[in-house]
Amino acid sequence: MQSNASKKKGWIWLSLLFCIFLICIYLVISKQPQEYAPYDSMSPSPSGIKAFYTYLADETSAVDRWEQPSNLLPTSSGRQLLLMVEPYFTPDSQDMEDYIDFMEAGNTILLMKSNPRGYFDIRTNYAEMMFPEVTISDSTDSKYLADIYSSVRIEESEDDKVLFSDIHGTIALKREYGEGALIVSLAPHWIMNKEILSKDHLPLILGLLQEDGMDYSQIFFDEYNHGETGTSFLDVYQNWFLLLLLQSFLGTILLLWMLGKRFGPILHPREETVRFSDESIRALAAWHMKGNVYQSSLKTQAEYVKYLMQEKWGIPFNKEWKDCSIVLQKKWRTKDNGEIDLFLHQLTVVLEKDKISKQDYLLWSKQLDKLRKEVEEG
Repeated sequence: MQSNASKKKGWIWLSLLFCIFLICIYLVISKQPQEYAPYDSMSPSPSGIKAFYTYLADETSAVDRWEQPSNLLPTSSGRQLLLMVEPYFTPDSQDMEDYIDFMEAGNTILLMKSNPRGYFDIRTNYAEMMFPEVTISDSTDSKYLADIYSSVRIEESEDDKVLFSDIHGTIALKREYGEGALIVSLAPHWIMNKEILSKDHLPLILGLLQEDGMDYSQIFFDEYNHGETGTSFLDVYQNWFLLLLLQSFLGTILLLWMLGKRFGPILHPREETVRFSDESIRALAAWHMKGNVYQSSLKTQAEYVKYLMQEKWGIPFNKEWKDCSIVLQKKWRTKDNGEIDLFLHQLTVVLEKDKISKQDYLLWSKQLDKLRKEVEEG
């Protein structure tokens, strides 16, 4: 009865510790800071653009996020602005046609991307830059100081209007589409929370918006082309459900452990003596190495070699090493007689010492190992 009571008490304590462990895991997970993708209009992190979104929302009430496909863009009323900041993927041809229809209806798209090649037939060329800080000129030849991290410049056509440029080429341009327009910029980082107030980034961004009048009836921040990044199938489920799954998994393992279930058959049973012998040798070797008991280990190795010599070559085990010279000279083919006599003399001196160094141990262990291989090969 006492044994059963102690077992029940142990299981109660184990269950209690298990519950405390799960509660701690849940609290740690729930207090992790929320992660945002770069250029997210809801992100307050340095890589987000929430600051500029909030600024426009304070200036005008016609600011919103667009999280639907391009074919649902409203084309009935003109003077709308779609702000596409560093989209993560290139739209296909059908999406491009939808965006063009949106602009031809009298709306504007402001595309801010480091390399806009593949968007709206925009072409770029490589620009060799030494430093990101450049001096930018606008259409009125006013000068601005800004950072440009893009390694390309836009190839403008005859009908394009160059808005910003530097010594390497065009940084931003405007292209007409029907009654609307496309504005392309190579500096999406200007609008980041950490960069917007640096240098002349904010005046340059406002210059891009004011290029088309700034009297937009609606301003959309395109979040559809940002998509979901860094997500997995676990993000579909809520935290409480994942915690329940974890509890069920661990509970199943504990139950199977308590019932003594095996995970798969034993195909090749191993004798206990073999397992014990192998573990004993490893433990003995570890004890010799950690305790610096090199002399004892070397003597054990020498005795094992003598045992093999008795079995293979008929040399009595109790015979001293120095008395084995005649037989070894006949059997040991890789050494001449003088080397064998010197080996036996030095080995006898080393084995008679009370303590040897690690270097001597490694040297003579290697020599005995060579002799062992010679004996085993016959």
